[in-house]
Amino acid sequence: MTLISVSNLKKSYITRLLFEGVKFEINEKDRIGLIGVNGCGKTTLFRILTGSEQADEGELYINREARIGMMEQAVDDLDLPLFDYTLLEFRALIGMEEELEQINRKLTENPGEARLDALIRRQHSVRERYEDGGGLTFRSRTRSTLLGLGFSEEQLNQELNTMSGGQRSKAQLARVLLSAANLLLLDEPTNHLDIRATEWLEEFLTGFSGAFIVISHDRYFLDKVTNRTFELRNQKLDVSEGNYTRHTELKSTERELALRRYKNAKKEIERIYGIVEQQRRWGQEHNFVTAEAKLKQIERLKKDLVEPERDPARIRFSFTAKEAVCSEVVRIEGLTKSFDKTLLFKDLNLLIHRNEKVFLLGPNGCGKTTLLKILVGQQTCDSGTAVLGSKIKAGYYEQHISALNPDNTVLNEVWDEYYANICRKDICNALAAFLFRGDDINKKISCLSGGEQARIRLLKLMLSRSNLLLLDEPTNHLDINSREALESALEDYGGTILAVTHDRYLVNRLADRILYMDETGLTEYIGGYDDFLQAAAQQKTGGTGGQEVKKQSAYDLRKERRSAVNRTEGEIERIEKRLKQAESELFDLESKAASREIASDYVKAMEIAKTIEEKKLHIEKLYIEWDKAMAMLDNLKNGDPAGC
Repeated sequence: MTLISVSNLKKSYITRLLFEGVKFEINEKDRIGLIGVNGCGKTTLFRILTGSEQADEGELYINREARIGMMEQAVDDLDLPLFDYTLLEFRALIGMEEELEQINRKLTENPGEARLDALIRRQHSVRERYEDGGGLTFRSRTRSTLLGLGFSEEQLNQELNTMSGGQRSKAQLARVLLSAANLLLLDEPTNHLDIRATEWLEEFLTGFSGAFIVISHDRYFLDKVTNRTFELRNQKLDVSEGNYTRHTELKSTERELALRRYKNAKKEIERIYGIVEQQRRWGQEHNFVTAEAKLKQIERLKKDLVEPERDPARIRFSFTAKEAVCSEVVRIEGLTKSFDKTLLFKDLNLLIHRNEKVFLLGPNGCGKTTLLKILVGQQTCDSGTAVLGSKIKAGYYEQHISALNPDNTVLNEVWDEYYANICRKDICNALAAFLFRGDDINKKISCLSGGEQARIRLLKLMLSRSNLLLLDEPTNHLDINSREALESALEDYGGTILAVTHDRYLVNRLADRILYMDETGLTEYIGGYDDFLQAAAQQKTGGTGGQEVKKQSAYDLRKERRSAVNRTEGEIERIEKRLKQAESELFDLESKAASREIASDYVKAMEIAKTIEEKKLHIEKLYIEWDKAMAMLDNLKNGDPAGC
């Protein structure tokens, strides 16, 4: 059954076109991921589907059987307990309960026989509707949904108007999930959810009997729950069968085929032009007629010749880090912290080595951000020690703090701080790597979205040459393109990373190891998020998937050495990748320098010669890093694993 059908939808605001020519159908079992950059019109499309906004053009058909449930942007500031607010979704059932109570009272008043018979019939009818509508289970379902989304038992009785915006959004999500809707419109539902709650939501949606469209930048989540993908891109809607990963594969293949057809068409035009020129040179009369026909053929080919959209530019920029002297970057021993007599964590022990990429996971409120703040001196511990290694320069990214100058342009915001160390061209390249290209660099900071400002803050942190990055939810507010740009930068980063995140895709791509933090302390898992899931599953079945970090001092030496070998081999692989890229760039520069155009222009020749020398120096430094890493690997395999 088709729930919704739209054709040729168009929407614009004043002079800004959001989208046009949008057409699709939603069927009763569809699980659709709606993706696109921030501001492309995804939420607006939701509002059009619910009737809260009107399209400029196009047709919208909604089946009478469709019951649409949608999360709103804002939640009313109500002085209701959370549990009672969520129960408002069941007003009809609560009304039936009240009616049944009234009937029961009347039955105890000894009504006459005729009245008694009518009351019993009414009682039977209401009770039947009540039970069929889920009256026996709606309170238990409400409780389990709220707990599944990460609320505690105590919070169920907390007044809604005392809760944070994120908690209110979760409360509204609970109501939508509990509604009788057979089509859910979910706008970034995993915002404000920790990983455990996100996994609960994935299970719920997997078992949901209706259809849903979900706006999300969480690629791991999209891969788990969707079977179709809608992408708003360049004012058009691309539709693919399959989840996010399948969609990206299909779009990449389509781009390659379109580019191949485009190149073949250009070659055919050039071939026909060659024939025409040859026939003109022969100068015979019948050749002029043939040439005219071929020119018309060229015009037809040109009319259909449209250069296909290329794969989004993946500009890579090498972010250098001040070299760490010692292999021990972070050492935590016996760390304990409480707030208002509430214990966050007790007796934590942790050691992070040079160039490791470590991710700190765990439920909201377990103390992950507090641990980062202790490391940078913003908070103190109750007992224990948390120290950084010799000559470690830590850069800290806080998710809720912005220290940008609203009057600056994007370019000046970065250049004002780093002009002494980095030339304008390199600043522009770094901005391009973080998706600020062309006129974007002249935008005022005050005009940027939250996600754009987050990208600026992350870029400034990457340029600071810190050799330890402490990142608190770095992908919050970032769309998929921005997340991929950040991942590329962090992948090439030559220092150590300790990051708090709920972004499982990021963890899978970058993590050397995971530290899972909960009320029992820290547990270590080697590898990415999928490795963590596998190891955690082994633990549940009686295996030994994880290792308590506080027992690290008793680790078997071979296990410690094997872990260090894996880290060093990963570092060597990253250096070799950067070397390959740098040497390719050097080859291109030297080829350009040898061209006639550059050789005949003294100024350009001097500029490119300077760039070549800088590139050679960069390559030399990379080879020094590679030699050191190879020496360390040799020591680890044959000698002392400490390396310091």
